[in-house]
Amino acid sequence: MPLPSEFAALEPYLAWDLATEPERYARRLASTMDEMQEFYDVAFPLLEDAIAYCDKFPIDDLPEDARTLMHLMQSLVMVSFPVEVWKQPRVPDSGAAYLDVIVEPVV
Repeated sequence: MPLPSEFAALEPYLAWDLATEPERYARRLASTMDEMQEFYDVAFPLLEDAIAYCDKFPIDDLPEDARTLMHLMQSLVMVSFPVEVWKQPRVPDSGAAYLDVIVEPVV
């Protein structure tokens, strides 16, 4: 899926264009810290501009490029704690605990 031109730097990371939290979480667990760090390093500086771009549209009527951008930013949130705090994909000391999101804002 194409991205708005000002976000072309994110094109190598379109594998993170995942519509649901369970998909993003599974991708996080299947990724190495190096992969997440690389995505984070490119995506994080674009976060504020990405939010401003997506905010131009009603959430229930996002154009495809804005929806892709939103999904990438949601994936950025998913990798932020592992990259910034935990230094591992899993939540430390969480055992087999998990949460399921049952409603997504937009799929």
